[in-house]
Amino acid sequence: MISVIGSGKWGSAIAHAISLNNQINICPFNKKAGDYISIEEAKKSEYLVFALSAQGTYDYLKANFVGINNNKVLIASKGIYEDMFLHDIFSKFFDKENICVLTGPSFAAEVSKNLPTALVISGINENLNQEFAAFFPNFIKTYTDTDVIGAEICGAYKNIIAIASGICDGLELGNNARAALISRGLIEITRFGKFFGARDNTFLGLSGAGDLFLTASSTLSRNYRVGLMLAKGYSKEQIFKELQEVAEGIATTKSVCKIAKTNNIYCPIANEISLILDGKDVKISLQDLLRR
Repeated sequence: MISVIGSGKWGSAIAHAISLNNQINICPFNKKAGDYISIEEAKKSEYLVFALSAQGTYDYLKANFVGINNNKVLIASKGIYEDMFLHDIFSKFFDKENICVLTGPSFAAEVSKNLPTALVISGINENLNQEFAAFFPNFIKTYTDTDVIGAEICGAYKNIIAIASGICDGLELGNNARAALISRGLIEITRFGKFFGARDNTFLGLSGAGDLFLTASSTLSRNYRVGLMLAKGYSKEQIFKELQEVAEGIATTKSVCKIAKTNNIYCPIANEISLILDGKDVKISLQDLLRR
């Protein structure tokens, strides 16, 4: 049995895709009326797909999964919690051999419409990677890989660059500027990821460049929309109220900057986005970036 934990847009989209060839259950983060199962029922499933907010994951696991559990896990969230990567958090509750990470360019709205999509399943256990890959329907092309940290960093960090790209377009700086920003953003992601041992080809593949190009160029991206609103002068609090959805890039920006400062990693775009989120004028921030 497969249970998807998290019934937001992304969790619902994954549940829809997997259900085309498999019997699945959905367990919401919060109790909801409808055809859902409880977390206690979900824990009995051999396979668990987690599509929770990165910021809420640790507390959720701590409350519901005590000790090391035997379930096989696919992490579908993209973010960094404080100074911890998600696979490290999950390793506190599940065997590392039983953990995979799902990444790649994938808007929930398009997956829900069965539109062609390509995803990467990364884990140290290649047999488990293949097991999870087999659950997905034909309209989703799945690749497998063992660079867990690289895939996870790409999936999280691209949200920061998407915010920056939204600011760029919100200020109407043009296509040249956006292309330059995204290119430099990919270099920044690569620098950060390689510090933690990620492989070069991950940054040029679906998890890296593929997801970055998608997320940093469309209003279907929540993080891109955050950037558009920042360019219009919205405060962080106003954005939360307007968006009414979780934009992982906001919290991930703070996490990346914290980790970068501790390890002396050069992350100029992330640093500027962090300052903007704290109230720095976007035009001054742009000027400071151009002077670097």
